[in-house]
Amino acid sequence: MKIGFYVPTRGPLSTPENMSALARKGESLGFDFLSMTDHLVVPRSRISDYPYTRDGNWLPGRFGDFVDQLTAMAFVAGQTETVRLLTSVLVLPHRSPVPTAKALASLDYLSGGRLSVGCGAGWMKEEFEAVGAPPHPERGRVADEYILVFKELWTNDDPEFHGDYADFSNITFEPKPVQKPHPPILIGGESPPAMRRAATLGDGWIPMAHNTRVPLDTFERLKTYVSKLHGLAEDADRDSTSLRVTWFVLWWGTEPGEPLQPMEADEPFPGGDRRLLSGSARQMKDDMAAMEEIGVQSIIVNFERETIEASLEGMEAYAAEFIRKGT
Repeated sequence: MKIGFYVPTRGPLSTPENMSALARKGESLGFDFLSMTDHLVVPRSRISDYPYTRDGNWLPGRFGDFVDQLTAMAFVAGQTETVRLLTSVLVLPHRSPVPTAKALASLDYLSGGRLSVGCGAGWMKEEFEAVGAPPHPERGRVADEYILVFKELWTNDDPEFHGDYADFSNITFEPKPVQKPHPPILIGGESPPAMRRAATLGDGWIPMAHNTRVPLDTFERLKTYVSKLHGLAEDADRDSTSLRVTWFVLWWGTEPGEPLQPMEADEPFPGGDRRLLSGSARQMKDDMAAMEEIGVQSIIVNFERETIEASLEGMEAYAAEFIRKGT
């Protein structure tokens, strides 16, 4: 099981010093990758419901100091050497596809081939309007086309594309990404269109545990949806076993904010309705083993606390149980 950690791009932990500290600490502790989320502006009023809270309230929206995801990722790439870099997720319609493809290719090139492109169609209508994105109802079509644009630019020495949202030919696009044929493209989102996009166009899927309409926070729920993903891939004549599933969870341990229980009793994996990555370290290790069995290759764990000191302590406690001792 590969384990990643979240580096905030908003709030008190998103200062240059704190982002650097989190990235360097995670790399030194042996985490496999880091991830960053994506927002460009914060609408002061909105009607769009956030899909990951029961009341639709978007708590990060209280902060206005969002750092651009791609700029922040380039910054931490220069602060690290081996840890992989995951955009989780890049909102595809927010940026024009050719400059975005260029920025991502440059990130992969400058980092020595460490980029994974997590991307999705987005959810906040008001943000689409503020940044001049294509119409919000068309976001699925936009996302599909932009992925095709990326692949054309990253793999073709004479790229050409004629679509509804991008049109180009007779151009040179260099440098290409280091990774061949291109950096992995992982699709975020739990809706049927997002899962179809992952199964047909992506190299993997990033489900989040907390979607209130599609909660994937127990083993049985997650197993059901991974099976659905594999079925969609097979329907598209793709090898379902090649898809990378990266599960994103905001909490871990007994309860959010509580210390990790040390591994003591040798309890069997309980399954059922118990929340994944809750309980003792032994239970959490069993969770990860069970998830690997059904095709989940990676998880993203959040260590964000009110201070950088508490956040780093959480990373160290987690690494002591799950990385230094192996998973």
